[in-house]
This record gives sequence, structure tokens and C-alpha cells, in this order.
Amino acid sequence: MGHGTDADYLAYVHGRVTRLRRTAYLLCGDEHQADDLVQETITKLYARWSRISGLENIDGYVHTMLVRAFLDEQRRGWWRVRLGVPPDRPAPAPPGHGVDERTMLRAALARVPARQQAVLVLRFLCDQPVADVARVLGCSEGTVKSQTAHGLTALRRILGDRIHSLGGAR
Repeated sequence: MGHGTDADYLAYVHGRVTRLRRTAYLLCGDEHQADDLVQETITKLYARWSRISGLENIDGYVHTMLVRAFLDEQRRGWWRVRLGVPPDRPAPAPPGHGVDERTMLRAALARVPARQQAVLVLRFLCDQPVADVARVLGCSEGTVKSQTAHGLTALRRILGDRIHSLGGAR
């Protein structure tokens, strides 16, 4: 990147905010919470920019910050107060998936423990390999694999017979 200047920071953030927001939305399923996660991440990034702007893999570092912000939010969520429940506006559907299926899957995913939820989102919705997910979450590849298995089992239990309507997932 550059030499840690504000202009370098702004250029970096402007080039990645869409991807960060998409990942945040996939993690939490709420447009407003996704915006909050991205804001928290880029604020922390700004505070550290002079030290990390020269890193080789800034994207990986920032992605890790975003996922950890999500997990932290899930841990401290018990004391949060929601002033209102804004209507969910789902992201555009991928080809072949209906709104009902997406809504059902999002609701089921929200019922899975946060770490398993993060693993499932990173592995299947963000298409990241096990090694990258392990690095982001700061755990072993074996932990990612077991969290994936437990998360899929939980989704199957939550969705029950409806899972076959999602494209014949087994």
C-alpha cells in the first residue's frame, strides 16, 4: 500500500468497503448490524493504520478484524438494547434461490452458535478454505472442521424436513 497516510487509508477503505459490508451481512444477517460491524472495523483499522499499512496481507488482517468484531458482538449481545426492530431487507438473491429459502436459511443460521455460524458463513458463503478460516478465527484447522460439522448438524436439526427444499442438501 503506501506509507500509512490518511490518503492511503481512505483509498484502501473505499476499495474494500463493499466486500467488507457483504461479509458482515453474511455473518450477521442484518443490514444495520453489518454497517455497525464495518464501521467498528474501519475505525479500529484507522487507529492502527500507521503500523499495519505496510503489511503484506492487509486484506487478511482486516477480514480477521471484521470476523472478530462479529464474534465479540455476539458475546456481549446480552446487554444490548435495540431501540426498534427495523425491517430486514435481504441482499439480492443468488440465481436459483428464492426469497423464502434465503429467509428460512438466514433464520436457521442465526440460531446456530456464533462461532459455528462464522465458520459456516466463511466456508460456504464466502468460499474460504479451511486454512484461511482457521487463521481468521485463530484456531486449528481441525477445530474449523469440527465446528463446520457441528454447525451443519445444528442446521439440519433446525431445518428438519425443510432442508430438502433447499436444493436437496444432505
